[in-house]
Parts: sequence; C-alpha cells; structure tokens
Amino acid sequence: MEEKNAPKMREDIIFGRNPVMEAVRSGRTIDKVFVVPSNISGSTKAIIAKCREKKIVIKEVPQTKLDFMCGGGNHQGVAATVSEYGYSTVEEILALAEEKGEPPFILIGDGIEDPHNLGAIIRTCECCGAHGVIIPERRSASLTATVAKSASGALEYVKVARVVNLVSTIEKLKDKGVWIYAADMDGTNWCEGNLTGAIGLVIGSEGEGVGRLVKEKCDGVLSLPMMGKINSLNASVAAGVLMYEITRQRQGMKAAYTGGNK
Repeated sequence: MEEKNAPKMREDIIFGRNPVMEAVRSGRTIDKVFVVPSNISGSTKAIIAKCREKKIVIKEVPQTKLDFMCGGGNHQGVAATVSEYGYSTVEEILALAEEKGEPPFILIGDGIEDPHNLGAIIRTCECCGAHGVIIPERRSASLTATVAKSASGALEYVKVARVVNLVSTIEKLKDKGVWIYAADMDGTNWCEGNLTGAIGLVIGSEGEGVGRLVKEKCDGVLSLPMMGKINSLNASVAAGVLMYEITRQRQGMKAAYTGGNK
C-alpha cells in the first residue's frame, strides 16, 4: 500500500541519464533540465554540454527536490520537464515502413496496463527495428513518465498510436496486407512460422492474455515453450523473444536478397 504522503511523480517530467539525453538529442521540446550538483558524473556532464549547445535552460537543485519531483524514482541526479508525449497514427506508422522500403513490423498491445512493461516493450521495438506500437485508448497504460523511464530513451524514436477499437484497427491492417499473429499458449511453435513479411504481433496482458475478439481476428497464434512449472512469461519478455525472432527472420530474408552480409 502506498504511503498517504508519498510524493507523486509529475507527468510532465522525464528522469534518468539515458531518457534525458535521448530527449535532448531527439529535438524534443524541453522546458528545463534539472541536475543535482553533487551528483554530476561523466554522462551528466555530457547532458549539460548538449543542453548548452541547444540553449536549454539548466537548473541546479538539491537532491531532496529532485526526489520529490520524480516521485521518489531513480533519477540518477538529472531530470527534465518536457512537453506532453504526442501520439502518432496508424497511417504514420505504415508510412514510416514504406519510407524505409520495409514491410511493416508493428507491435500491438492488448491490455498492457503495467507502464513498466509498456516502456520495456517500446525499448525493444526501437532496438529491433519495429516501425511502431499500437495500443487501445482503454485498458492500457498511456505514455507517462514511468513509461518513458522504462523505455530508457526509446520513446523519443518509436511511434505509438492509440486507437479507439483494436479489433477494427486489426481488420484495417489486414486489408493492407499485414498478417496479424497473437502471442498465446495454444499456438504454433514460435520459430516455425514464416515471419518475414508485413506483420503485426499482438501481446496481451499477463492476467488475461490476448482478448477473445482480438484473437479471433488474428491470422495465427505463436507460442513459446514453457519448460518449468510457471506457465507464462512476463509480457515484455515474451514480446522481446518474439520480436527478435521476427527480426532474425527478416534479416535472413534481406541477406538472401542481397547475397549475404558484406
């Protein structure tokens, strides 16, 4: 249970060295950067230098103030107040894939309410080259400071679309040639499917998994083997394993077209 007088994290703040540095690098609108003078390390010095280069206001504050601003989170001596995260559209995600000359690779979150999980998934999406993330307006974590911290800077680069109806969005993606796969326990072995084309991967919540209506709209179901006594993985871990299998297959297809990596 939370303490009655525990500090509440501000929603206009990001904190931690990686998230703040990536926000500065990406050109995000930043109001101020706050640093604790007694906690300035090499990476924090690099942030300060980049802020001065971009003429971003830097303010020195005591540790206790930054602790309060960040709701007691691990800020590593640096934080920034920023503009609210803007959502993209599904069309913008598809346009990015077209611009890159790649078949769309989209992560679809169905009921991922834990902001740490959503942030971790967004981070993996950026690392493995996914073009974007789609989440529903209801029954989902939104783009908060906690998500940004867990994404460790990736939120500055990954497009996230929030839609009213996940089922109708999946139908529209299928009409555009995107194959939709759900991650669940009763499907094909994860590394046996052909995942090289346009693909949307649906990850459900740990408690309920992928919803029935969403699952019915999917073209297939992918399963990870459970060898122990626990019958499910953390949502972000399952997403990471499956996304990198998709990346592996897509890289193999690209190498086949180009005659191998050179």
